[in-house]
Amino acid sequence: MSLDENVKREISELIGSNEVVLFMKGNRSQPQCGFSATVVGILDALLPEYATVDVLSAPHIREGIKAFSSWPTIPQLYVKGEFVGGCDIVQELYGSGESFETLGLEPVKAVRPRIELTPAALRALTAATAEHGGAGRELHLSVDPQFQSHLSIAPRGRADVEAISEGLTLLLDPISASRADGITIDVADTPNGQAFRVDNPNAPRVRQMSVRELSELLESGERIELLDVRTPEERAIAAIPGAVLLNESEAARIESLPRDTRLVLHCHHGGRSQQAAEQFVALGFTQVWNVVGGIDAWSQEIDPDVPRY
Repeated sequence: MSLDENVKREISELIGSNEVVLFMKGNRSQPQCGFSATVVGILDALLPEYATVDVLSAPHIREGIKAFSSWPTIPQLYVKGEFVGGCDIVQELYGSGESFETLGLEPVKAVRPRIELTPAALRALTAATAEHGGAGRELHLSVDPQFQSHLSIAPRGRADVEAISEGLTLLLDPISASRADGITIDVADTPNGQAFRVDNPNAPRVRQMSVRELSELLESGERIELLDVRTPEERAIAAIPGAVLLNESEAARIESLPRDTRLVLHCHHGGRSQQAAEQFVALGFTQVWNVVGGIDAWSQEIDPDVPRY
């Protein structure tokens, strides 16, 4: 397949202007295929920032990148101008620990997490390992960037970390191991039968911020995203200086930011902003605060010139 010179130039500029760029289906916040989602999950675990190019919205790039890389499938990862590969290769690099070197990162120090199994979980996992293990396949626990846990039976990777609980060995990749210390695994009854339930004390949660703490933070000049989740009509009555109304376009902008961006949300009294904050945590944001008492507390404790309603 011949490659149009204009397309070749556009692809070269995308690769040259980004240290790490992933050509994928969809975007970082909304992958549109399983392979793209897998690579995004790995990159999110390793990097705060990287670029993505949605080939679904640019058919000329979708076909052009295949010819450019001499690689027939999507996604495709480039690092510092060099082609790394597709989903399988990125997974192999991650499993072997070589992805750190590829991305120019310091390797994560391997730690052996403490994992607690309830008697019911121990019985169920022992039975699953006996039934599906063997032939080089062992029990794995992975913890994704959203701190969702996944149990599977798969071959051991070169960089895997062992965690032994009640005599049962679980294998974790180094990133998952760093997120898993203190996990408790149990078995719960669901409408579809029994399922494993994992309680991870390291999972990010919405933190609470007083209006006085918010005032001090704003005075410090520290960079935050202060988001107002009220209606435009409410905002017309009263507003905290520096706050941005969380409308549809603003939400899309926030979702494109690095997952360690500091988000502070407020509403009238704190209820709606708590719900919105929980949604951002579910998207993988790790630094999320809710302003206790909302703008009403701000009016009473910080700035009486802001009208109450």
